[in-house]
Amino acid sequence: MIAVLGWAGLWLFIEIVAIILAWPERRPEERSHGLETPTRQNAAKMEKENALLRRRLQALAPTGIHIVIDSARNVLYLKKGTEILRQAVVSCGSGSILEEPGGRRKWVFDTPRGEFEVRSKIVDPTWVKPDWAFIEEGKEVPKKTEERLEPGVLGDYALGFGNGYFIHGTLYTRLLGRNVTHGCVRVGDADLKAIYQAASIGTKIFVF
Repeated sequence: MIAVLGWAGLWLFIEIVAIILAWPERRPEERSHGLETPTRQNAAKMEKENALLRRRLQALAPTGIHIVIDSARNVLYLKKGTEILRQAVVSCGSGSILEEPGGRRKWVFDTPRGEFEVRSKIVDPTWVKPDWAFIEEGKEVPKKTEERLEPGVLGDYALGFGNGYFIHGTLYTRLLGRNVTHGCVRVGDADLKAIYQAASIGTKIFVF
């Protein structure tokens, strides 16, 4: 439930939990005699506030097609409202760090967390290798764009969600379920096709 709500929804949920935890305990004599004590008045007030927060929380929940990614468990959910249409084992960012020789630049390979949306849909994507890919391989960074192109490694489809991050296919299906990527979300062929067909430009993606 929390996953589909984004960070605003998460904070509202925390507020609700805090209210529940702070709910005053009624003493036995108050329960048995039904006295209108300050404790009961506070409880009634908190119940109203709790109901209001629940309504606000529900209003934040997506009703249409959206994607939820648990980057710690490496699980992707394709959902429509609260219904899970498809569940897929994926691979998310490793969290490893790469530093350029000389220490000029550093990269942390995490999958970004938060609320995003599908910005691009690509069939037969070609990977444009960034600088870090060559540095990681111990190679010189090329100056020509054509020397960066590497087709056939991202699977049949890719869904871009900003800053160079994609949901895409993989040649390394045996590693699905493990945190091994440079930040993108790798998906198996059948699951990727279903996700690509269901999603459209603007489809929400929630990563936590």
